Amino acid sequence: MDLYEIRGGRLGVITEEAEQQELQTDLSSMQSHKDKVSNRRGRAALQKSLPLEQGKQSSPSPTGADDKCDAFREEGIECETDRVRNQLQEKVEGMESFVGHLEEIFLTVEENFGRREQHLEQHYNDVLQTLSQRYDKRSTRLEEEKKGKLEALYTQLLVCGQAMDASKELIETAQEIYRCQDKRLFLKVLVIDNVCVCHYRIEAFAKEKVDLTVATRPEFDTPLADLTDVKAMMDSINVIPAPSAPVINPQIPNSATQTSLRVCWSLFSDDTVEYYELYYRPVLEDVPADGTQVPEVSKVNVKETHCTVTDLLPNAQYELWVTATNTTGISPASEKALYMTVPSPPVIKQRECTSCTEAAFISWDSGNTNPVDSYTVELSELSAAGTYSDATESIVGVPTCQCVVQLQKGSRYLISVRAVNIGGSSDRSDVLTVSTTGTFFHLLEDTAHPCLSISEDGFTVFYGDEELPISAMASDENAFTRCVAVLGDLIPVRGRHYWEVEVDDDTEFRIGVAYEDTERNSYLGANSTSWCMRHIVTPSRHKYEFLHNGWSPDLRITVNPVRIGVALDYQKGTLSFFNVDLKQHLHTFHYRFQNYVHPCFGFDSPGALTVHNAIEAPEYAFI
Repeated sequence: MDLYEIRGGRLGVITEEAEQQELQTDLSSMQSHKDKVSNRRGRAALQKSLPLEQGKQSSPSPTGADDKCDAFREEGIECETDRVRNQLQEKVEGMESFVGHLEEIFLTVEENFGRREQHLEQHYNDVLQTLSQRYDKRSTRLEEEKKGKLEALYTQLLVCGQAMDASKELIETAQEIYRCQDKRLFLKVLVIDNVCVCHYRIEAFAKEKVDLTVATRPEFDTPLADLTDVKAMMDSINVIPAPSAPVINPQIPNSATQTSLRVCWSLFSDDTVEYYELYYRPVLEDVPADGTQVPEVSKVNVKETHCTVTDLLPNAQYELWVTATNTTGISPASEKALYMTVPSPPVIKQRECTSCTEAAFISWDSGNTNPVDSYTVELSELSAAGTYSDATESIVGVPTCQCVVQLQKGSRYLISVRAVNIGGSSDRSDVLTVSTTGTFFHLLEDTAHPCLSISEDGFTVFYGDEELPISAMASDENAFTRCVAVLGDLIPVRGRHYWEVEVDDDTEFRIGVAYEDTERNSYLGANSTSWCMRHIVTPSRHKYEFLHNGWSPDLRITVNPVRIGVALDYQKGTLSFFNVDLKQHLHTFHYRFQNYVHPCFGFDSPGALTVHNAIEAPEYAFI
């Protein structure tokens, strides 16, 4: 009978029994209720038949109170019925769950039986095939032995027949000569050259030895049959089958290091295994079609269903598979799985990192050939005494190699980066120290005009008067070609920023800000993507212009500023210039900057300028 029919029939019986039990409970409850009502009526009739004095002494309760008691009793009976029904429902659900479990066991038994039956059939077929091969081999050998014996006997029979024919011919010849009547002819035939020929031939024939022994034995050899391997095969049928193919598990997060992987796999519970063999090899992106550089396969023997593979490459992808072995044989290989080792630590680009009073922009290189899943930026605050803070803040899930970190004003931080993939997190990168006293940036050497030289610390720019060859003018596409200028790092934080520039009194310069896509073959301030303060030395005076899109207001500055403060406020849309020594406001551009800007610095004549950043903005800079 089908399991589902058994299950359905059993559930039907259980349901009918539950309904009958519930019906009997209801009937008994109703009968109990009727008995109680009849008892109350009997007591009421009895009380009416008693004398009045006795009725006064009994002082019966009002009719309304009896009705309430009856209602309470009926409600209690209903509650009891519901409770019994719920219990029965729980039992039915438990039985259904148990039947489902039995069904799973049934299917498992069927599956295991099929596997065992197939294994048994395969082994018996192997045994029969081995025995058939042995039979064919023995039969062929016996046939060859028979053929050899018959050939030997036939050859000996031919030799004997030839000897008998020769003897018979000699006897017949001698008898014919003996019966001859002509004596002279007899003597002539018998004696030649005084030699008796007949006598000689008879004597020679008599001297010949004839081998009358049988050349072969009629019996056949009966070698012992070596059925050791067949017995081993029969014994293996009664002991254990070869294991099934293991199932290698997907990689578990945080289960690797830079040089090791922890691999796990599973096997059918009824298989017997003596040991496992884990194979692994690196996955190369560029493999020649001729297969000359196929990575070598490594192997590890283990007893458990897990293994830690060591001496691997960081942030490398490995292909792994496993087999199981017992006394009967080796299982098929599992499906191949891909695992990843932990990446190498990233490398922070210190020359491309910027900061301000509220945040810091951190940029780094992955340091790995293979891509990583994400990055984690960790920062801890330094106290005034230079000690680490106990709390470390982490920014997780950063998708690219750059991040803007929000910080507290007037503090110092130690910032590091980790690379993360499914294997785990890498070690920390080298630590970067960030101060939020003021805006900090470096000069971008790839944007500098070929005539400019930048100091090693990245804050001083020199413009010499020597002429460069034409070959030196062919520089990077990102470099300025017409205006002798250079850009600073991008300031990607929408807040307040301040820095100062120190210049020589006779240097003609341009300082300000510009968009990243400002034209490299145009002068600063002569286009719509740059704003700058320009200093020109004329024979009569020092002239200052505040240029944007080639236009400047008519302003006159009487005291030449040597140290110029630049204040940028993204939110208010202002760019202001100050004479730091006099705390004097020079000019303010009002513009809603749609994109982030770079500090820019240019020369109209040979000279030098020095950028001072990471300094606190004066109070008058953002009034």
